[in-house]
Amino acid sequence: MKKAVGILLILLCCINQRVEAANQPSAAPIIHHEIYVSPTGDDKNLGTKSKPFRTLRKASEVAQPGTTVYIRGGIYYEQLIISRSGTKQEPIIFRNYKSEKPLISGEKIKSRSTDGGLVSIKNKSYITIQGLNIGHFSTSKEQNTPCGILVEGSGKNLRIINNHIFDIKTAHKNGNAHGIAFYGSKAPRSLENIKISRNLLENLTLGFSEALTLNGNVKDFIVNANTIRNVDNIGIDVIGFEKVAPIEKYDRAREGLISENHIYNVSSYSNPAYKYEYSAGGIYVDGGKDVIIERNVSSHNDLGIEIASEHYGKQTSNVQVIRNMIYKNRFTGISIGGYDKKRGGTINTLIEHNILYGNDTMNMDGGQLLMQYHATHNTINNNVMVSVKSNLLLANLHYSNKYNQLNHNVYLNKSRDKANRWIWKGAEIESSTIISPRLF
Repeated sequence: MKKAVGILLILLCCINQRVEAANQPSAAPIIHHEIYVSPTGDDKNLGTKSKPFRTLRKASEVAQPGTTVYIRGGIYYEQLIISRSGTKQEPIIFRNYKSEKPLISGEKIKSRSTDGGLVSIKNKSYITIQGLNIGHFSTSKEQNTPCGILVEGSGKNLRIINNHIFDIKTAHKNGNAHGIAFYGSKAPRSLENIKISRNLLENLTLGFSEALTLNGNVKDFIVNANTIRNVDNIGIDVIGFEKVAPIEKYDRAREGLISENHIYNVSSYSNPAYKYEYSAGGIYVDGGKDVIIERNVSSHNDLGIEIASEHYGKQTSNVQVIRNMIYKNRFTGISIGGYDKKRGGTINTLIEHNILYGNDTMNMDGGQLLMQYHATHNTINNNVMVSVKSNLLLANLHYSNKYNQLNHNVYLNKSRDKANRWIWKGAEIESSTIISPRLF
């Protein structure tokens, strides 16, 4: 009997323990509102400030909507691949901690992996990349395209803020590389609501590509207050018609603002892809549409600003070039129209209230304003054009340029040659007085 009572008591105790355990709240998943990463950390840690993770990979895997990942100073020899999206109310932020300067370096990444972005975002939304140094990423292979920051697919509310991107390089004569690249490669879903601001891009070896590019199905973007310098191809490029998006009508970067950027020392002359040509623009809209280019400084480049299309029968359209300072560029200040008869053109573009000073420094007959091929229905008003080394003020190369208006522009010649030069529909004109073209 005593034995039976003892067994009963043991059973009752076990049942009681199970009931108590069942009544305990289940362990809630850990929500990391702040994650810390340090080269001296350990991925077995909790990711706190005192016990940080070691790798960007681990931090990206753990980050949830609402997380800020603080990257401590030091060098990270790995790629940062964004694992998931944030939300409108709770974006995911990857940024430096206070004033520390973390470096994401491609220096030790194997050559077969030097394709894509040191920071890579694909089909993600509500992501911010801020305050990072990103560089030392190069390839010698033609098929690889190293990028500092690469954004692909579709997504929205993407912020690239206050980063330093440098030493991204292709060493192949037919290669490509980018500092920052947005490729809208889906449709109808786009890459949209984008802000690229206060970044420094420098010392980039780009091959056939651009320092900062928006290509394909990209819309509603702001490119503001960036500095781009010492690169061997185009500074900022807004591109269309390259079959990046799978549906043709979406295959144009559009509805954007490019403002208050400073672009200088951009030249393709030393780039083996271009064989000693001065053909790199500070800002280029190549097939894009509905873009405002306002209050930028573009100087000491091959071309200051270029509005054109490289695809025959396709037009770059509805671009406004307003209140920019464009000076001492090698070929020309502003160029519109395709660069030869086999290219597309420029339509419905407004060029207004710009200062074009001392461009055509290499005496290449680009003048202050160059109209190449297939430029129609454009308006050029209230600009100041000053020739300094070259006495060529305006060059209009071809009879295909029609229905363009020039009104109330100021033309000044400060060169040693007192004769003012014009190229008008392919014919050269010299005069001791200023002619004032209006409609042609």
